[in-house]
Amino acid sequence: MRVTIAQLEVSADHGANLVVVRQAFAEAARVRADLLVLPEYASGYDPRGVGVEHAEPLTGPFVRLLREQTATTGMTIVAGMVTTADHEGAGHDAVHDDAVHDDAGRAPARASNVVVVVRGGEVVGSYAKVHLYDAFGHRESDRFQAGDPAAEPLVVPVGDLTVGVMTCYDLRFPESARRLVDAGAQVLVVPAAWAAGPGKVEQWTVLARARAIENTCAVLAVGQAGKGVSGHSLLVGPDGAIGCELGDSAAVTSADIDAAGIMTERERNPSLANRRYGVVPLVRTV
Repeated sequence: MRVTIAQLEVSADHGANLVVVRQAFAEAARVRADLLVLPEYASGYDPRGVGVEHAEPLTGPFVRLLREQTATTGMTIVAGMVTTADHEGAGHDAVHDDAVHDDAGRAPARASNVVVVVRGGEVVGSYAKVHLYDAFGHRESDRFQAGDPAAEPLVVPVGDLTVGVMTCYDLRFPESARRLVDAGAQVLVVPAAWAAGPGKVEQWTVLARARAIENTCAVLAVGQAGKGVSGHSLLVGPDGAIGCELGDSAAVTSADIDAAGIMTERERNPSLANRRYGVVPLVRTV
């Protein structure tokens, strides 16, 4: 599977972001990529905070562009965006909001941090972020509605591999990755806008490598570049080796993921077969 990593610098100008996404798609098409991964908040981002003011419906211009770009190709695009929270508790096949405002013209109080998967001109899946970033002085839950932890995991076939989707802060929770692997994922795709700060790049790298090693899978962690975020997108092999790493600046690059290499590593290191615990959603009582 050939993947294109688009470490974009995303702005609050949604129209300008569409131009940048078109450029990333053109590069992915040039190298005949099977999969293009855009970062979290690829539709619109403000380092001071992202909320409902950046929400677009799935019928809006961002997803419409992704559908247009994939309509005549075999490429799959995975992209983070902000949409409305109308699909509270919904799984990956239930994000169907048609407007950012309700019938009375009111904007919803909170939005949803969503990753969409688009192929063949259609949205084939979506994932609403389960672990909101309420850490390191941030309060994502003030602006976003969390996804349902019991929703079906989002896994999609791409080429000869199966891709599982999570996003950003989810990377700190090994059970999120394991649940996707239990559902058949051989590659974990992690769009992110990983916050900058002391030690944050090191944590990003360690966590991506740990998720790869413990699940004997490839990890494709694609971050944003620019103010307030860390960049340093990674492609990690199932043995934890870094096959590709970008720096701080915006960049687009491509690499191949070998299905046979993942299977060989799982035979050499059968930790998934040797485990003794399963992963189930945590039910919280109020």
